[in-house]
Amino acid sequence: MWGPYASAPRGMAAFNNFSRNENNPVWMLTWTQGDANNVATSPNPYDPFTPTSLAAAVASNHQNQLNPYVQDATAMAGMGSYYQGQGNFTQPLQYHLYAPLGPHRENLLAYQRTAHDFFFSDALREELQRKSEASLQVLPNSSLPAHIDHFHSLVPLDTTNQKNATIFGYPSWVYKAVSSKDGHIYALRRLEGYRLTNEKAIRSVQSWKRVSNSSVVTIHDAFTTRAFGDSSLVFVMDYHPLSKTLADNHFGTAGRFQGRPSGPHVPEPVLWSYIVQISSALKTIHSSGLSARLIEPTKVLLTNKNRIRLNSCAIFDVVQHDSPLSMVELQQDDLVQFGRLILSIATNNPAAIHNIPKAIEHVGRLYTTELKDCILWLLSPSNPQSAKGIDQFLGGIAGHLAANFDYTLHYDDQLHTELNRELENSRILRLMTKLNFINERPEFAQNEQWSETGERYFLKLFRDYVFHQVDAQGNPVIDLAHVLTCLAKLDAGVDEKISLVSRDEQNCLVVSYKELKRGVDAAFQDLLKASRRT
Repeated sequence: MWGPYASAPRGMAAFNNFSRNENNPVWMLTWTQGDANNVATSPNPYDPFTPTSLAAAVASNHQNQLNPYVQDATAMAGMGSYYQGQGNFTQPLQYHLYAPLGPHRENLLAYQRTAHDFFFSDALREELQRKSEASLQVLPNSSLPAHIDHFHSLVPLDTTNQKNATIFGYPSWVYKAVSSKDGHIYALRRLEGYRLTNEKAIRSVQSWKRVSNSSVVTIHDAFTTRAFGDSSLVFVMDYHPLSKTLADNHFGTAGRFQGRPSGPHVPEPVLWSYIVQISSALKTIHSSGLSARLIEPTKVLLTNKNRIRLNSCAIFDVVQHDSPLSMVELQQDDLVQFGRLILSIATNNPAAIHNIPKAIEHVGRLYTTELKDCILWLLSPSNPQSAKGIDQFLGGIAGHLAANFDYTLHYDDQLHTELNRELENSRILRLMTKLNFINERPEFAQNEQWSETGERYFLKLFRDYVFHQVDAQGNPVIDLAHVLTCLAKLDAGVDEKISLVSRDEQNCLVVSYKELKRGVDAAFQDLLKASRRT
C-alpha cells in the first residue's frame, strides 16, 4: 500500500555520527626583508618545494600586506600592497600548482591523464555559450515598443504568432527584455486587453515575490501598461534562456494537437525527478499560504536536463482575484493538477486526462505499482474530515527524495570539479601582461639594465622565442600549444634550459625557465617602484 506510513526498508544501517582527526601537511613559508636590488640573484624564498617556518610572517602582522602573486616578496616587504583590500594570507598562493580534487571515477596512475582532464567540459561549455548567445540576442527593426516601464530591447519568445486565450482568458505573449535599473535580463509575460479594476488584485504579487524555491520561476513585479496600444498586464519573471515547456519536450507539435501518444515513453527515474521537484515547489507555495493554480504541461519549464520549474503561478491570483474558492480548496486542486500532469507525461498523451481509468491502466503496464499508486493518490478526492496535503505526499515519496538528492550531490561534485579546473585560468594572462609591461619600454632606453646589453635583454628574446617563431622558409608559425607550454613552464619556474637567439642570429643565450621567472619578477618590481615615484 502506497502512503506516507509505509514501513522503512529492513537492513538499513543506523546513522552513526562520529568525528576523527586528520593530520594534513601544511607548507609553512616565511620571508625576510632584503635589498630590492638583489631580487634577481637571491634564491626564491617562495620555492614551493622548500618548506620553512612561518614564525617571521606571524610576528610581522603589523607590516604592509604583501602581494600573494609575487614569487619573490623581499622587495615588496617595504612598500605598500599592489592589490588593495585583499584578505590576509598565511602564505603566498602557489597558483601554478593544481590540486587533484575529487571525486575521481577513473582508475588511473599518477602520471596518466585523460583528454578531458585538461579542458573544460565540451558539453557544458557549448550549453553555456548557447545560453549566453540566446540571452544577448536582439531583434533589429522591431515593431515592439522601445521601452516598457524600465525595460528595453524586447525580443519575443513565443514559438507561434497565433493568439491563444485558452488558459488565462486573455491572449498571452512572452518577451525577453533588459532592465535599465540593474542591467539584468528578465522574461515579461503580457496579458493583452486586461483592465485592472481592483488594486488589491495586483498587490497579491507581493506575496509571490517572497516565494523562493529552486523549482519555481521567481516573480519580480507586475504592472499595467499601454505601451502596446492597449491596456495590458505585464508580469516580470526570471529569464531562463533556451528553456522549453514540458509539452514541447514530451508531446511535440503533433502530440499536443492530435491527442495521441508521441515518441517513446518517459523513463521512470525522470518521472520521479519531476515529482520530487514539483513537490518541493508546492511545499514552499502552500507553506506561504498560496496556491499554484496552474500546473499543466505548457506552463512547466524545462530549463536543463530533467530540471523543471513551475511558471506563471501568480497570474491567476491577479486575473481571478475574486475567486469563490477557499485557499484549502485551491491547494487541493493543485494536487489534482499535479496528478494530471504526471499522468499525461507518463502516457505521452496530453488527452489522457479525459479518460483517467484507461490512462491509469496504461501506466500500470509500463511503470511500477508505486508510481501508479502515487498518481492515483494525487487524483483521488480528498476526505472531507481530513484534507490531504503536500506534507503527507512528501512522506510517501521519501525514498525518491533521497535518490533525487543523491543525484543532485553528484551533479554538484561534477560542477565543483569543473570549477576547480578553471580556478586559476588567468595565470597565463597575468604572465602575458607582465611581459608586455616589461618589454619595449622607451623611457628606459638609456638605462643599461634595460638595453640590449643589459640583464633584461633575455626577456625580449624570450618574447620572440614564444610568439615570433618561424619555420625553415621564414614563414610565421602560429602554434598555440607552443605558447601555452612555454608560459606554463615560465609560471612554474622549471629548471629546463632553452636557447634564446637574437634577431640577427649573432647572439645566443642559454637560460632556464627558473632564471626567466626571477627576471620577470625583478623587472616587474622595478616597474612598480618607478610607478610610485610620481
